[in-house]
Amino acid sequence: MADKPSDQIAQERAGRPFPVSWDQFHRDCRALTWRLNEVGPFHAVIAITRGGLVPAAIVARELGLRVIDTVCIASYDHDKQGDLKVLKGISEQTAKLGGGTGKGLLIVDDLVDTGKTGKLVRELLPDAHFATVYAKPKGRPLVDTYITEVSQDTWIYFPWDTALSFQPPIRDGAA
Repeated sequence: MADKPSDQIAQERAGRPFPVSWDQFHRDCRALTWRLNEVGPFHAVIAITRGGLVPAAIVARELGLRVIDTVCIASYDHDKQGDLKVLKGISEQTAKLGGGTGKGLLIVDDLVDTGKTGKLVRELLPDAHFATVYAKPKGRPLVDTYITEVSQDTWIYFPWDTALSFQPPIRDGAA
């Protein structure tokens, strides 16, 4: 297994690849915003870094929100999920907007997977609205709003993690 590229190892572990283009991701983020527009209003958007940065920017633009903060939680090392580390919490100003419990705050991430990150964020801001673009079954109960559910064994290839390259035809054994 040491001779294989890391992306091939990740795909073998995940079972089902799900590549997402920039266009598709933008459409999915706008669809998420349509749902969130009916739930708000929100005082601020909090992106879970790093995956939540892009969808949070799109959602904030579409909802007209100018206050954008981050909570920095490390849970993945390329293709392996490990222990959670809070690298940066939300600012005091943003916490005040949410009354200390997150009420009126919108937390955005690209994906909820096992729910470990979601659980930690819920503990930090129990009354915030938690939205993700994609959800897997184990983490889905922690999310208030999402667009697409994928199976637990799916590995999502986000556009910022991929590059265009030649793909062999399916008849030649391509996935």
